[in-house]
Amino acid sequence: MEYGLINLKRKVNFMEIQDKTLTCRDCGREFTFTKGEQEFYREKGFQNEPTRCPDCRSSRKKERSFGKRRSYDVTCDKCGAQTQVPFEPSQGRPVYCRDCFAKMSGDRF
Repeated sequence: MEYGLINLKRKVNFMEIQDKTLTCRDCGREFTFTKGEQEFYREKGFQNEPTRCPDCRSSRKKERSFGKRRSYDVTCDKCGAQTQVPFEPSQGRPVYCRDCFAKMSGDRF
């Protein structure tokens, strides 16, 4: 019987929740804090509403996970195209553009 009361309370609380329109503190765009997201926050015990939109949250998470990545301008050793790579090229080692690298990797496997 107690289990039924818990489910009823959750249902009532979920029904009382309404979607909210919030403003992102980074980009200033409005975003919707949905009923489902609010319920998730409540279940996890989070006290504060999100202050960033999903796009800014995602970009900030990537930034924290990977740090700011530096790109290096290079010339593809196979086709001569100008491209950027996320690593510092080593002298004496070939560097390829994305297309040439994909073609070469496909040939190996």
